[in-house]
Amino acid sequence: MAQIAESGGGDHGKGKKRAKKGSTHVDMTPMVDLAFLLLTFFVLTSTFSKPKVMPLNYPAKITEPGKKPPKVNNAATFILSGDKVYFYRNEFYPKSKPGPNGPTELEEANFGSGENSVRKLLASWNEYVIKNKVALDKQLDKKQIADTTYERKLNDLTVKREAVKVLIKTDDKALCKSFIDLVDELKIASVGVIAPTDLSPGEKELLKEKN
Repeated sequence: MAQIAESGGGDHGKGKKRAKKGSTHVDMTPMVDLAFLLLTFFVLTSTFSKPKVMPLNYPAKITEPGKKPPKVNNAATFILSGDKVYFYRNEFYPKSKPGPNGPTELEEANFGSGENSVRKLLASWNEYVIKNKVALDKQLDKKQIADTTYERKLNDLTVKREAVKVLIKTDDKALCKSFIDLVDELKIASVGVIAPTDLSPGEKELLKEKN
């Protein structure tokens, strides 16, 4: 509170009466209280943004010679080399041991909007999860389910047999930008199982022929 202290005035001998002088004094205690109240208000009402990260699954190394990796249902493998993106579906079959439909062949994809764009391919492969995610989004918007329930149900969808699982493989010429762009597309397509892993000898040979 501001206070005014009066001083001076009165007669000083003969002559006119001098006017009283006033000096102001400001009490800062209420201002300090107000500052603490505002600080407490903003601390209690603020929300801290959580870092958004995308989990990547790194498969375990096969240490036993001759042991095959476990079969993955509805899998897709992306191979990055330079600024190019190649892919094939399901298991890899070399020319020496072709599968039911012959040896594996690499197809080229891109990050554009054409027929073989990564986004269009993923939307087709992961249609089961995308459709069910739309229903979950509506329930979340209407506050019919909690955030934690939404995350749990979405995670359950991404590991089902119908959901696509993606392996990412790169050679020593692959661009970091291509890897980041691919992971972004996988996130947009709601792919939950993503595993960066090494190229097999057969895939290296096939990639060399393709390039």
